[in-house]
Amino acid sequence: MTKEASLERTEHGLTPTSEGWFVVNVRDARWAESEHFGSFCRFEGSHLFPEIGVNIHVLQPGQPACMYHRENYQENFLVLDGECTLIVEEEERHLRQWDFVHCPPETTHVFVGRGDRPCAILMIGNRVGEERLTYPVSEVAGRHEASVREETNDPRVAYAGLRDKRDASASWPPAS
Repeated sequence: MTKEASLERTEHGLTPTSEGWFVVNVRDARWAESEHFGSFCRFEGSHLFPEIGVNIHVLQPGQPACMYHRENYQENFLVLDGECTLIVEEEERHLRQWDFVHCPPETTHVFVGRGDRPCAILMIGNRVGEERLTYPVSEVAGRHEASVREETNDPRVAYAGLRDKRDASASWPPAS
């Protein structure tokens, strides 16, 4: 029988402190934010989900979620609220609430907030095996401040000077 995980209340939300099943409301979960890359819900605590990464990313208009990249795993995304631009394989696609995006392994992509209010995206990705990332130079992503200046496989190089992540209060969903 699988035990329930322990949840700890921190200044910035509930976070699991042991392995096991748990239930947490998005408004109560732990969040983090970055001036450059928006805010995101951290469902995981000290125990990372071993097989699947899951988060909700909230982007302000014009804010990229990360640097334009591809990886050796599939990823799936669902726009929960608002609008964004998907840059995929050097093409821009306008997405709105309830649009679903599937990226097979090695699909180069990034999301950028769009419109006049925040955009919330559910992001789900594989974690089994060794992750391999590539951050290519992209003129299209560069127009949105989401491209590296020189191709790299090293996230530390891709995000040099942009790692301003800090704990934060929940930024989504809006109070009802």
